[in-house]
Amino acid sequence: MKNELSRRNDFDFFDEAMHDFFPAFYGGRHAQKYMRTDIRETDDSYVMEVEMPGLDKKDIHIELKEGYLTISAGKSEREEGGKKDNYVHRERSFSCSRSYYVGDVSKEEIKAKYENGMLNVTIPKETPKKEEQHRIEIE
Repeated sequence: MKNELSRRNDFDFFDEAMHDFFPAFYGGRHAQKYMRTDIRETDDSYVMEVEMPGLDKKDIHIELKEGYLTISAGKSEREEGGKKDNYVHRERSFSCSRSYYVGDVSKEEIKAKYENGMLNVTIPKETPKKEEQHRIEIE
């Protein structure tokens, strides 16, 4: 069926349908629908709430490098038990990543928890460095 539909005027019905139904995975104006993030400010920290439905904790990786916190996720479907299904199209395997500038924060101070499809990351606020004023004695 797919071959018959795609031969007509070089139009691939299945690819076009997937673009319409899942625009966030194919780019475009709605591309940032995955890993949507809310950031709350508390007295001493920022709390990031990142939507990551359908993942296991082992699929999520968080890295801090040069003041940037990068959250990435990857999931791949594996066939088990030698069983092969005749899929025309599969979209359960994907990877994505987002980076956030968090400043000069120690990685030991960042806390993360994943529960019910939400990743909560608590980042302490930077403590402002006070300029120290020293009096210099004249000899």
